[in-house]
Amino acid sequence: MLDNCREIGRERRQERVREKVVGTDERPRLCVYRSLKHIYVQVISDQSGRTLVAASTLSKGLRDKLQKTKGVGAAREVGRLIAEKCKEKAISQVIFDRNGFLYHGRVKALAEGARERGLVF
Repeated sequence: MLDNCREIGRERRQERVREKVVGTDERPRLCVYRSLKHIYVQVISDQSGRTLVAASTLSKGLRDKLQKTKGVGAAREVGRLIAEKCKEKAISQVIFDRNGFLYHGRVKALAEGARERGLVF
């Protein structure tokens, strides 16, 4: 029996995207997770199997700065933060993995915020 059709649909989209999107050491995968209250992002190298950089609305530098943790504005700030952290690690190009979420709203704002700071998808 189907418990949650929305979640099942996201998992199917996630599997479909994950077949094509693979992060390497030269061009890691920028993976987004969106919950009801927060947004999380990781830069992952599937080749070496480790997370290189991570940021979220719960990050220390961002938590005090944000008035609300949900919304497009907070997602844009997380995108800017992850791009700055990537620059520190000398990562300039990534592959964007929306993780089964539709590309609009907070996911789109995060991508635009990262592009503003020079991260190339």
